[in-house]
Amino acid sequence: MASPATPRWAALARDTNETKIQLALNIDGGAFPPDTDARLLKSDNVHASQSSKSQTIALNTGIGFLDHMLHALAKHAGWSLAINCQGDLHIDDHHTAEDVCIALGATYKKALGSPVGVARFGYAYAPLDEALSRAVVDLSNRPYAVIDLGLKREFLGKLSCEMVPHCFESFAQAAHITLHVHCLHGFNDHHRAESAFKAMAVAIRQAASHVKGKEGEVPSTKGTLSA
Repeated sequence: MASPATPRWAALARDTNETKIQLALNIDGGAFPPDTDARLLKSDNVHASQSSKSQTIALNTGIGFLDHMLHALAKHAGWSLAINCQGDLHIDDHHTAEDVCIALGATYKKALGSPVGVARFGYAYAPLDEALSRAVVDLSNRPYAVIDLGLKREFLGKLSCEMVPHCFESFAQAAHITLHVHCLHGFNDHHRAESAFKAMAVAIRQAASHVKGKEGEVPSTKGTLSA
């Protein structure tokens, strides 16, 4: 049972024929868990990184725009996050983007643990210049995603635009959360995508926040969020 004093962190190493991923996450920022894969800690090829007294972010998925989006997600969610991925980018971006977001979702689920004493629901609007996105999160243990970003380009950097909503879907399915993300307006696809990731970040941070006086309580009328 998680409490404000219990670290909400997890690490994962996921190797397949298509991708090799090392990942470490602390939902509340700060240090990484002691079982973080040594390959991740030794990685010196980092595309997106930021370090402060509250957070460490170090990302290298092999896809620059995906690193940029995950950097925004981690920063505004308040996470410490490190990811390293070697994927079959000689084929295309699909396996790498999908597997990274599956791994991130699975690690988030493990780090969160039993969602007791938390808000459970979160919602946020995030603008980026002319673009505005809305995200709504339910830590429901009911995996579902509705994503509508209205992207028009074929690629953002080396990330295909069709994979951007699929990244949200893959994360939600693996994290066992319900996630609705809509870009309400905007004409620049970079801005539309980034505002969506930032909105999700703020919403999921709100949903996972501890509620004073509700310690140990399950935020559900049926008394459980485990099934």
